[in-house]
This record gives sequence, structure tokens and C-alpha cells, in this order.
Amino acid sequence: MADIPVAVRADLHTHSTVSDGTDSPAELVAAVARSGLEAFAITDHDSTAGWAAARIAAEEHGVMMIPGIELSTRVQFASVHVLGYLVDPAHEGLLAETARIRESRLTRAERIVERIAVDYDLTWDDVLAQTSSGATIGRPHIADALVARGHAATRSDAFAGILHWRSGYAQPHYAPDPLTGIRLIRAAGGVPVLAHPGTRGAEEVLPESRIRQLVDAGLFGLEIDHPENTDAAKPRLRRLADRYGLAVTGSSDYHGLGKPNRLGECTTAPEVVARIVAEGTGSSPVVPRAGERAAR
Repeated sequence: MADIPVAVRADLHTHSTVSDGTDSPAELVAAVARSGLEAFAITDHDSTAGWAAARIAAEEHGVMMIPGIELSTRVQFASVHVLGYLVDPAHEGLLAETARIRESRLTRAERIVERIAVDYDLTWDDVLAQTSSGATIGRPHIADALVARGHAATRSDAFAGILHWRSGYAQPHYAPDPLTGIRLIRAAGGVPVLAHPGTRGAEEVLPESRIRQLVDAGLFGLEIDHPENTDAAKPRLRRLADRYGLAVTGSSDYHGLGKPNRLGECTTAPEVVARIVAEGTGSSPVVPRAGERAAR
């Protein structure tokens, strides 16, 4: 097992421009280093394309990096995301499923823009202008295009208004169910954690019976300390974690300028980080040597 620093402060949920963050992988790592965190996980939506650049930057900055992914899953019309740490990025099943999800996100985004364009001045080129090469295009990029066009003040305002499901422009995209997602992450040597399970949408479709099924399939933990989980949901989630022996993680869900969430506002205990590293077999973390950590 990798040598995990005893007092490591870890933020295990961050995004780069590979999905819907506004920092490149290298910029993300630099922001982590400036924040004072000793460790982080890069968890772009349905993609591991940012890992290589993030690894190089993590070694340069002397911070610990846990490679990860945020896998899109769905229960009926509600999104339930699953964080997968230390998966094998070349696993055939994972590659096939994430490619299918990304393709569905792209076609869904195109349909949404077509619908919005009936009522607002917005084109697909406007959306492409908000993305980086190889990015998983999705609603956040549409939100950024709406901001650029002056139809919303911020990305959050766009999601609260034009991109809200009640607006009538929303379209679904393909995603597997959480049970399939957890089994796939485990098959790829990864460690699955339910992302922000206390948000209103996720909370409604995650009764104890479903949590129990996910535990049986290999669920490792619940991301309870997250800025978007409701205060009402957290006590129930902690009871479930205790009952089923699930680890509790904490993360910011940092997206750069794409969200108000700040790096390190929620963190994961060092012993939980060590357990994740011990269980993950699909890939390896970047763990700086003690001298590199001291130099920071």
C-alpha cells in the first residue's frame, strides 16, 4: 500500500475541463497546491482523459493525486452519480459504457440547444466555443454559452432558469442504473462511492432497500460531507453508513469558476483515504515523497 501521510487533507471530488470544470487538469492541480490540500482526486464525468496531465502536475507540485471518475447513473429520471476511485482506465467494460454515456450526453445537448434556440439567440457553435478539446460536452457548457450570450448572469443562474427541468427544454440522456455502475467500477478494480447522495433528487430515489442492494454489489462509501447535501439528509445517511459499514467521505465537488464550491471546504479523513488506496487495484495514486511534501 502507498505511504499515506498521517495528517493528509484530501478533497476527493474535483473536475477539470475534461468534463465541466473551468480549470485544465494542470491548473486544477496548481489550485489544489495553492489551497493547502495535501491530496485530491480528479473525478471528471465519465472520462479519465485528464489523468495523464494531472499526474505530471501532481508530481511537480508534490501533492497526492487519486485518479478517479464520476460515473453517470440514473434511477428513472433522477441522476445518481457514482465516484469510482483507482479504476483501470483501459477496462473494456468501463470504456464502452462511458463512451456510450458521453455520446448520449452530446446528442442530448444538441437537442436541448435546438429547443432553446426556438426562444433564445443560441447556436451549437456558441456551446462549442465554451468547451476545450476532448471535453465531455453537457449542460454546463450550454449554461456557459447562455451566460456568454447574456441570457443568464452565471452558470448557476442558467441552471436555475432556462436549464431547469421545469423550463421545458430539458432532455434525458442514457445512463446505467447505480447497481450496474457499482459492479462495473468494481470489475475495473475501482472503489465506488455514492456522490452527494443527500441532494434532493438523489435522496428521493435512494431508500434503504436500494442502498442495501448497492452495498451487496460492492459499494464502499457515501459522500456525506458535501456542500450540496441537505442538512435534513445527512443524519439519515450517517445512520445508513453505520448500519452497513460504509465509509464516509467529504469533498467539495470543485468545478473552478463553474460552481461556487471551493477546494477543501469538505475533506475526507486520512484513514478513509488509506482504505481507498488499499482497496483500489485498477490504477495507482501519485504519492509524493516525504521530502517533497515537506518542501511545500
